[in-house]
Amino acid sequence: EIFEEIKPSVVFHAAAHKHVPFMEENPSEAVKNNIFGTLNVAQCAHEHKAKRFILISSDKAVNPTNVMGASKRVAEIYVQSLNNKLKNDEKKSTKYITTRFGNVLGSNGSVIPHFKKQIEKGGPVTITHPEIMRYFMTIPEACDLVLQAGTMGKGGEIFVFDMGEPEKILDLAKR
Repeated sequence: EIFEEIKPSVVFHAAAHKHVPFMEENPSEAVKNNIFGTLNVAQCAHEHKAKRFILISSDKAVNPTNVMGASKRVAEIYVQSLNNKLKNDEKKSTKYITTRFGNVLGSNGSVIPHFKKQIEKGGPVTITHPEIMRYFMTIPEACDLVLQAGTMGKGGEIFVFDMGEPEKILDLAKR
């Protein structure tokens, strides 16, 4: 209904469950939302002739080791295969593009608000494992990367941007 009414020319598909522990406990939710949600929105983009569809994925989709990463990887594969399938379709008007990046500081579920809540409650600040390393970026940096991918993409690509050096969550927690 929204596609019919609005007729978007660009679709930024950022809706996803991204919390690894929650997805490990609820794998069917990862499949339902991250895979079938992507399928539905990507098909609507084609049916309603959106010019571009940008899937926001995750660095966890690279050689996934958890349900969340695997569900995002399947979404990426679907988007790429849809782009390839429609490549020679005369009616094709949508370019399907994917971008991957790491943790966005301050976003829903990011560690900073989590640590902040723990500190406000008097601690302790907890982490899942002392050796876990992650890439971090700010919300404006993430937005810039998504817009760059949407602009540069010709369809079918997965853009992986330079996110600097990974940082130990433990070091972030100590700071």
